[in-house]
Amino acid sequence: MAFGQREMNQITCSDCGAQSEVPFKPAEGRPVYCRDCYSKHRTTRRE
Repeated sequence: MAFGQREMNQITCSDCGAQSEVPFKPAEGRPVYCRDCYSKHRTTRRE
């Protein structure tokens, strides 16, 4: 299976305001975070 280049989308982090790119189209009205802030907001999984 071959994978192509991912389309990156420019975002402004909802937390720190930094410009970043994400490999998905952000949904309107939902917060989107840069890599650093995303790791702070990630919920820990319980197994």
